[in-house]
Amino acid sequence: MSRGLLQIYTGNGKGKTTAATGLILRALGQNWRVLLVRFLKPAEPPSGELTMLRQLPGIDIIDAGLGGVYDASDPVAVAQDVQQTFIRAKAQMAQGYDLVVFDEFNGLFRRNYLALEEALELLDSRPPASELVLTGRHAPAALIERADLVTSMDAVRHPYEQGIGARQGIEF
Repeated sequence: MSRGLLQIYTGNGKGKTTAATGLILRALGQNWRVLLVRFLKPAEPPSGELTMLRQLPGIDIIDAGLGGVYDASDPVAVAQDVQQTFIRAKAQMAQGYDLVVFDEFNGLFRRNYLALEEALELLDSRPPASELVLTGRHAPAALIERADLVTSMDAVRHPYEQGIGARQGIEF
């Protein structure tokens, strides 16, 4: 590819990370170099897809050290962790990957964990051949405006509403 596109998976429904994981597998199947950056998702305990991805050649993974998608017990520490993860990700991304996925990225701005200007600078400075995928709820309009593809996962019905919690092998 001569030009990588910007894809955004957003919305309140389930499946954003799952869709990005499927794209990662497709890229690895074509011998692409892949970088996965996981914000607000510590490495432990590992999810099923992370366990498998770590076994595959061609992928580098950066995990945030703190946070959880729904945990903001210490927002200052989480914001610092997001900043450190973002700095590592920018440096790693500059090495030139075919596909880069920033998982749970879109919600960082709503919580003021990262300045939107930093994300826009990243878009302007990324290697032009790298496909970039940003996942997470609440994608800011400024990111959506720059995207080549935007998919919104809508929550129509979810087992959580029936009292069914996250299930191993399905949600993690």
